[in-house]
Amino acid sequence: MIIVAGWLAVAPEARAAYLEGCAEAVRLARAAPGCLEYALGADLLDPGRVTVYERWESDEDLERFRGSGPSDEQAAQILGASVARYRISAIEAP
Repeated sequence: MIIVAGWLAVAPEARAAYLEGCAEAVRLARAAPGCLEYALGADLLDPGRVTVYERWESDEDLERFRGSGPSDEQAAQILGASVARYRISAIEAP
C-alpha cells in the first residue's frame, strides 16, 4: 500500500477557490482503479494550508492516475508544499 500525505500552502484568500477547483480531481481519483482514499481539506487552524491524504493499492495505480500532476493553474496557486510518499508493509488495528 502507498500513502501520500502532507500539506500544500496557498494564499488564505484563495484556499476555498483552490479546493473547489480540485473537486473534479478528487472525484476522478476516488473512481480510479487502486484508489482506497483520496482527500484534500482545509486545515482548521491555518487559513492557507490544505491537507493532502491519499491511499493507493500500488505505485502503478498511483502513477496511472497521477499522470502529469496538477494543472498549470493549480500549480501556480501552490506557494509551498511538504508531501511525501510512504510504503506501508503492514496494517494493524489502532
